[in-house]
Amino acid sequence: MQIKPRQHLLDVWRAIGRHSFEDGKLVLEETDGLSSVADAERLLCLLYPATEVPAFRLDQPDTTERDVLRALEGVGSRLEIPPNLITALTQFMRTHTGADESPTFAGGHYFKPSDTKLELTHEQSQLGVVDSYSMSVTLCLATLGFLKVYESTTTRPEVRRAVVELRDATNARLTSAMISLLRSFTVNVFDAESEQGRRLIQVIGQNRQSERAVLQQFSRRFRPLRATIIESLTRGIQVDESIRDETQLFECGWAWGVVQDAPKVTDLDVQVPGQPDGIADRLPYVYFTVVALDGIQDLFSERTLTLGLLDADQQKLAEALRLRWELSQQYWSAVARFGSERWPLEDLPWQTTGLRLESEYFSLTVAAILVHDLIRRKATDDDLTRTVAIMERLADRGRITSRMTREDPILRMHSSGVTMPLAGSDRSGGLLLWRMTDFSAQLLKRTIQLATLSRNIDAQDRLLRLAEMTFEHLWDRRIDAGHGLELWDDVRSVYPEARHTAPRLSWSITERLTECLVAARNLYEQQPIRSPELGQLARELLSEATHLFGKEQLEASATGDGTRARTMRSIESRLDRARTLLDERPATAFALALPVLQELDTLAQARGAATQEV
Repeated sequence: MQIKPRQHLLDVWRAIGRHSFEDGKLVLEETDGLSSVADAERLLCLLYPATEVPAFRLDQPDTTERDVLRALEGVGSRLEIPPNLITALTQFMRTHTGADESPTFAGGHYFKPSDTKLELTHEQSQLGVVDSYSMSVTLCLATLGFLKVYESTTTRPEVRRAVVELRDATNARLTSAMISLLRSFTVNVFDAESEQGRRLIQVIGQNRQSERAVLQQFSRRFRPLRATIIESLTRGIQVDESIRDETQLFECGWAWGVVQDAPKVTDLDVQVPGQPDGIADRLPYVYFTVVALDGIQDLFSERTLTLGLLDADQQKLAEALRLRWELSQQYWSAVARFGSERWPLEDLPWQTTGLRLESEYFSLTVAAILVHDLIRRKATDDDLTRTVAIMERLADRGRITSRMTREDPILRMHSSGVTMPLAGSDRSGGLLLWRMTDFSAQLLKRTIQLATLSRNIDAQDRLLRLAEMTFEHLWDRRIDAGHGLELWDDVRSVYPEARHTAPRLSWSITERLTECLVAARNLYEQQPIRSPELGQLARELLSEATHLFGKEQLEASATGDGTRARTMRSIESRLDRARTLLDERPATAFALALPVLQELDTLAQARGAATQEV
């Protein structure tokens, strides 16, 4: 199934407009207000494409296209859509603001008690989580960009007042989210003889080397990273002094929430209230690290920089986050590719060290960090090709491109999901779990990102085929009746074995599908990969065609045949077009040159026949 970003995005918007809006007002669901993550995901399904795809822009009503307006009939008319979105966003900001007027980042119903006999307490549901911090960064930047453009198009006093209120609330939330991300970053230092140390050595050494050899290699490979952590990390984090000892192992990345004893960020021009004490253990999670990386990269996007969306304090915070963004990518990318032979990441499934869990989902999250690193350093070498093979294997093992076997245990990854205990959450009164059910959507997202990066024709072709198969798998999982019609997720539609899993509306999967469609649009916008071989052939064809055309021109002036003159002008035009495309699209230039040569040969034969008759 070919991915058609415009058509499929319109289908998603049509379903959201029908489901979530009534007379232009955002409809509250039973879960709304309980999870800032779900609420942000729902709004991003509309706002992210509207700010990232020019054809879907809603901030300049006069330019909104007709098919977009038809898809958003449930949200309002051309002039009503922007104010209605502002109302919905303001509602979100107010809902997720605490009694002290500071933003809140409640995980809400996304948290699950580890004891199924117990219910989630109100205090537990209000705990902040990295998913909310990261999603808020993306939502706030999209909102600020939307407001900056829309404000200049309206003169209505009540709308301009609403814009000012929403901008102030959005800036406050963005700053708080960035601070929370800083305070959720952690460096976990541990001894090689500890249980976690032995597990990390086992993962990266793959039982092929002695522990001593692995330790020495780890020390050498991570020495520059260790030095950067010691010298550069200050704001929002406390680093264990034992990291200076090169015999100690370490991991860095994001915990599930604000880390216990994380210092408050106070060195800003404007003091930010509402920095609650953290309870999370100093344990980096690859899942939450990926989530954080996705949000932080939006701080450095071209749109953010062009529109100047960050104030002075936010720019300081962004630089601190960028350092952690780079450190985390470098660390986990190096761990994934550790050694000189088979990568640890190629040894599926990945085993987490701190939580002692293993799953294809964790392999995918580590691969996602590797993809981030490949994009950061624009790697188009062997690392990318090997990553393509890993994605194909994950699709196969995840039963996306292969058949589900009878009583296949992998079914649980798609239906009930992969669960992780949130280390330190028991300080809230009981251990909490976090459940991930978006394996297929995450796989599609990383596959499209890799395809966008790839400059190898074979690798990109493999990635595009994998993306299309994964997209078809996900598109078939839309809910076909009832609540959440034509949104996600109905696992039974592709896995009949999951007959006991009822369809459930998942804003998490729906939002990730929206991101994937935006990424696919960006993929198709870039120039196709150039083939050096076709480029050389096209040059040779054009060289011969140009020579023969010049020869025909010598004869053309001797005849007054109007048809021949028109043919010659057409040939000249196509030759000029082929020359302009030669460097960027050699295959197209090749295709244009071939029929020109055929026409020139036909002209030569006709001229020769005419000469013989005379």
